[in-house]
Amino acid sequence: MVKEICFLIFISALSSCSTQKSATISEYPFAQENLIPWSIVAFDSLKRSPQERVGMVKELGYNQYAFGGRQEHIDRMEEEIGIARAENIKMSAVWLYLNHKKDSVGKLKPMSEQVFQALEKTGLQTQIWVGFHPEYFDGLDDESAFAKATAMLSYLAQRAEKIACTINMYNHGGWYGDPKNQIEIINRLPQYKIGVIYNFHHAHEELASYNENIALLLPYLKCVNLNGMKESGPKIMTIAAGDLERQMIQRLLDLGYEGPWGILGHVKGGDPEVLLGKNMRGLWELFPR
Repeated sequence: MVKEICFLIFISALSSCSTQKSATISEYPFAQENLIPWSIVAFDSLKRSPQERVGMVKELGYNQYAFGGRQEHIDRMEEEIGIARAENIKMSAVWLYLNHKKDSVGKLKPMSEQVFQALEKTGLQTQIWVGFHPEYFDGLDDESAFAKATAMLSYLAQRAEKIACTINMYNHGGWYGDPKNQIEIINRLPQYKIGVIYNFHHAHEELASYNENIALLLPYLKCVNLNGMKESGPKIMTIAAGDLERQMIQRLLDLGYEGPWGILGHVKGGDPEVLLGKNMRGLWELFPR
């Protein structure tokens, strides 16, 4: 009887925490628990180890982050997943970047295979953010490009399903980064429930049609990665240093998007700890609690 009472108290506490978290995000969509640090691995000037990186995320007050790196980081991906779990830090997504010369249906390059192997071995159930090299669809008419994209994403989605993961498209320039093309791909693969990761820093070419495009993408958005934005660039800017990001974010809020939101630590030669702090403060300056 005592054990049953303790169990019920425990479940009640968990439910209360979950409700409190949802209420916090509903009240303020930019609560830190609704932010995902991103691009904090490959661009780290301090070359942190998996232990140091997870420690940094935790010390900064985040409870999650997205993972993506070079070969040296993929080699230690299993280790990093284990460390993040031990520290109760969620690896909310992993990056899969497909090369136009080395990745094809049924034959991914070794590093791409390593990502799937690490997920399968560790049992991590997460999002896989799929980006294509901008030249992946060069020289193809639209119909040929759609056929190539759907073949690859169908193959990846089937593999992801087997390990209880999901596939989401990541706009990274080129034909594949066009929002209307992404929606057409989703419509052609309804059985897989593929989502979209929208990146401000890869959206400069579509700024004129942003309001229309983001409304079309809204039902499929799984994360929006934020950035300071000016029509003339540069590509990477601190949030609040641009003159367009506030209205772009407000458009998402007006449409009812509640997050999550990605916070970049993406500057070559930069320290993600410093960059994450600047971006978070910039976001909170634009949208005070």
